[in-house]
Amino acid sequence: MARTLLHLTSSIIVCALICFNFFTVDAKDHHPRPMLLPLQLTSRNHSQQRHLDNIRRHLQQSGFSSSTPNARMRLYDDLLSNGYYTTRLWIGTPPQEFALIVDTGSTVTYVPCSSCAHCGKHQDPRFQPDLSSTYQPVKCNPSCNCDDEQKQCTYDRRYAEMSSSSGVLGEDIVSFGNESELVPQRAVFGCENRETGDLYSQRADGIMGLGRGQLSIVDQLVDKSVIGDSFSLCYGGMDVGGGAMVLGKITPPPEMVFSHSDPFRSPYYNIELKEMHVAGKRLKLPTGVFDGRHGTVLDSGTTYAYFQKDAFVAFRDAILREVHSLKRVRGPDPNYDDICFSGAGRDVSQLSKSFPEVEMVFNNGNKLLLSPENYLFRHTKLIGAYCLGIFANTESTTLLGGIVVRNTLVTYDRDNDRIGFLKTNCSELWRRVKISGAPAPAPSVSQSNDTNLEIPPASARSGSPANVLPGSFHIGFITFDMSISTNDSKLKLNFKELGQLISKELEVDNSQVRLLNVTSKGNDYLVRWGIFPTSSASYISNSTALGIILRLRDHRLQFPERFGNYKLVEWNAEPQRKSSWWLHHLLAVVLGCIITLSLSAIGIWLVIRHRRQSVTAYEPVASPTPEQELQPLQT
Repeated sequence: MARTLLHLTSSIIVCALICFNFFTVDAKDHHPRPMLLPLQLTSRNHSQQRHLDNIRRHLQQSGFSSSTPNARMRLYDDLLSNGYYTTRLWIGTPPQEFALIVDTGSTVTYVPCSSCAHCGKHQDPRFQPDLSSTYQPVKCNPSCNCDDEQKQCTYDRRYAEMSSSSGVLGEDIVSFGNESELVPQRAVFGCENRETGDLYSQRADGIMGLGRGQLSIVDQLVDKSVIGDSFSLCYGGMDVGGGAMVLGKITPPPEMVFSHSDPFRSPYYNIELKEMHVAGKRLKLPTGVFDGRHGTVLDSGTTYAYFQKDAFVAFRDAILREVHSLKRVRGPDPNYDDICFSGAGRDVSQLSKSFPEVEMVFNNGNKLLLSPENYLFRHTKLIGAYCLGIFANTESTTLLGGIVVRNTLVTYDRDNDRIGFLKTNCSELWRRVKISGAPAPAPSVSQSNDTNLEIPPASARSGSPANVLPGSFHIGFITFDMSISTNDSKLKLNFKELGQLISKELEVDNSQVRLLNVTSKGNDYLVRWGIFPTSSASYISNSTALGIILRLRDHRLQFPERFGNYKLVEWNAEPQRKSSWWLHHLLAVVLGCIITLSLSAIGIWLVIRHRRQSVTAYEPVASPTPEQELQPLQT
């Protein structure tokens, strides 16, 4: 779902004129269209202000040390199943949790407000300002638009798919989760009073704006000098989803390739794409075809990629020439003209045997290699079939959505006006960007009179890294309920495979994961799972229990997109039950009783048998037998 921002009103920058330009796309509505990009704000004062802001930030960054903390955060959901990736953000005191779409094309972070008059049903409860002791409204001032009462600043954002979000601006403490070494910070965010379109119907709670602008969460943290002027995104691959995000600077790997990004050309993150190669052959296109209007724009909130029409035709034809061994098939929806192929097999790692590699060549000569998963999406109705995720755009701007950077670490190095790319396994990246300065906090644990361990429920999460695990504890078993919604009514969930995936995500043995209960209604399932100790143990070890609890509490489980959407409903950790001497030795006692009874029965039977054999009639030695007495006398 495309999320590139169209400013109808500006909360911070007061402009004399804002011009709008609409993208139109040949692809039908089921493909998320590229967003409306505003024309470059050419006001001289605006350009001068941006230039001054750039100089000021460069001066700030020059004093940064290499030990500046980062906000390391996990990404969730799947690009093609959900249309977006989300991260978790906690707002307020005590923290209220939200699942927010990460969007480099938006400059405002917003969540539904408890007072919202027209907001949909989302993943988490609405934000309640009255329950936060640290919330403050942003008071009306000359640099913002105000509400009808002229008391509080407002925001208003509209998007190309005809969705919109509007509300008031507030300030509160924002926490970044357990993987972050950055302490909670005060930040301005939007508290929604109204939302329409896809924003109303989507499962995610709201948007996390990462674009260029004073309300952007990145700009706010940079202006506070708490992070470096950079952030990174890494989207998981096909069938995997998830990934990682880092707010702040990271050391770029030596293999990372960079392209210059011009912050003055437009408010969007752009790169200098010069040409493209398919199967080693350069596409025959006019010079500058990827440099029209806003250039080549990266937008994490857009699902697919959109090329200028000539570039799309050349790319499509080049792919068709290389896949002559595959069969053309209709798309998943017969109403739309997708370009799809069957016969490539289900294994994503083997797609390069059927589809060509693609190279993006930047103006500086650097090249980014794209694998088939960076321009294909899986056919939802035919096994082993795939469709092109690149579409034609009649506007001259090239828009690159998340599909192009799957399994690619993308670093938005704003301090050096460049964007870097590195092919990597994004689903594992979050484990490699561990906190260097301090250990990740553990879930809060407290003592109880009734049990040895009391773990707070999933709703009582804390985003602030201040929890400490006291002492030793033993977990008997862990249960959790998850709701699963599949997109295909004909798809039957493979619970055995799902159990194996859960064991892998929780890093336990397959035998420890047990399916306890399943209820279903249509495409929706409610599944209860249990995590039990190994066969050789009577409890789950401390380290294993903590790992499982953290993954469940922070929603870190990732499943292939064929399993649809999942949501953790509830989890519970049961302490190891203390058994009495009799219960602990029950088996030995039972076996002893059985053996004793058996031996007693055998002994009694032997005695009775002996007595029966010894009791016989007494007879004299010379006395005749009855037979002798009855015999007649012989004459």
